[in-house]
Amino acid sequence: MKNHRKFPDTCYVAIPAEVLQATLPSKSRALPSTKYLKIVLVLAILVIFLAFSSLSFSCEKEALEIANNAITIPVLSYDPNIIGGYNTVSIHRNEMKVVHESLLKFQSHITNLYKIISWWFSSAKRIPSTKTSTLNVHDFGAKGDGITDDSEAFKEAWNRACSSEGQRVVLLIPRSNYMLKPMKFSGPCKSDHLIMKMKGTIKASQNRTDYKNKAYWIVFQKLQNFRVEGGGLFDGNGRIWWQDSCKLNKSLPCTGAPNAVNFIRCNNLKVDNLRFRNAQKMHLVFEKCVNVKVLNLKISAPEDSPNTDGIHVTRTQNLKIANCVIKTGDDCISIVGASKNIGATDITCGPGHGISIGSLGARNSVDYVSYVVVNKATFSGTTNGVRIKTWQGGSGYAKNIRFQNITMQNVRNPIIIDQHYCDQREPCLEQDSAVQISNVVYSSIKGTSTSEVALRFDCSNSFPCQGIFLQDVDLQPHERVHDPHKRVVASCNNVMLTKTIRISPNCS
Repeated sequence: MKNHRKFPDTCYVAIPAEVLQATLPSKSRALPSTKYLKIVLVLAILVIFLAFSSLSFSCEKEALEIANNAITIPVLSYDPNIIGGYNTVSIHRNEMKVVHESLLKFQSHITNLYKIISWWFSSAKRIPSTKTSTLNVHDFGAKGDGITDDSEAFKEAWNRACSSEGQRVVLLIPRSNYMLKPMKFSGPCKSDHLIMKMKGTIKASQNRTDYKNKAYWIVFQKLQNFRVEGGGLFDGNGRIWWQDSCKLNKSLPCTGAPNAVNFIRCNNLKVDNLRFRNAQKMHLVFEKCVNVKVLNLKISAPEDSPNTDGIHVTRTQNLKIANCVIKTGDDCISIVGASKNIGATDITCGPGHGISIGSLGARNSVDYVSYVVVNKATFSGTTNGVRIKTWQGGSGYAKNIRFQNITMQNVRNPIIIDQHYCDQREPCLEQDSAVQISNVVYSSIKGTSTSEVALRFDCSNSFPCQGIFLQDVDLQPHERVHDPHKRVVASCNNVMLTKTIRISPNCS
């Protein structure tokens, strides 16, 4: 009987060093825990595959030697006719060639598998960490006593947060009272996601000499993927400005006042769960922003506070306002020139001047507003409900606008288009040019009016309102419970109605 050579008892597979190195976390940035699970899963599959294969690159060499020497390999085979039940079967050269080919194919598969795993691990090392870095304004010297000027501390904290790298950076403003002078929180910032977690109250300085630029109090500008949230309060201390307003005191000259909180040139912005109170002028302004969510806000100022719009939108696109309660002395929401794709839903408005598109076309300017939807809003005790207002002499358009599912509770002008808007001391001159208003839908609007004219379309003679559609509009006088014979009317001038279905009052 010829001597038989055995396969080695142990077969080794040399794993490339770069694959092993890829399993180790980077010193500069750790892998997320979910990535570790994937690593373990891949390695487990590899180990199981190798265990079941019982082959290796080193085993291939032994097989080649056996095949070249034309020797046989003992393989146990069960045979019931032999004592002990097992027999030795020889595998000869031709069969070894088959084994050799199988080994080569196995080597190719393992090599490809290594390449795939190496690529995956090298990619995994580049995945940024989800670790959150938190900075507290108190660590930068903020006192939070409501008296000390904390502007410098906020500035230093912002600069550190904005320059911090990482996927998430949080600037924490704890529950305290902070007094701030006018200041800017500017970008661009290095973090992928920067969050201002505002839990406290920020109050404006009452020293009017602090306002070198009377256009603003607080500005957030040139920011990407930025969020402001946390339930905190911005208090504009507006009374020191209102008392000098020409709208309250006709004998005073008309001077400017700063808007409270301004977002300028911000993209992918979210403002959520905040309160705004007593702004110097407008409470919240979005200018030249793209992709904005404004959610769960409470905005309040006295009914007689001048020019205190709740949310003002200008030159902004793709903005969503939802679940907000707004009580001010001017428009709850105002949408003006170069704004597009604006949605407002679940809005509670009043007191105030309602929700307005405009004013547009002031001082013979060109304005464009399109694709606006106001859905599920309630107006209580406001001077207007849903309004479009334009100046004579302007140009451009306001089109593709929808007002739907709206409740009016004792509103003076529930539905109004005013193309002869004039908000100045001197009478406005009659002019032929006007902003073209078209494709406006009023649907499912119900409630009560405090004026006899509940529906007013006062459109331009030169540029009549076009494509006005009304459906399921039911407006009644709020005194009807006392006088069942009292009715409200509609006033419709220079308007081209597309269709009216179940309308009260209706254009005659």
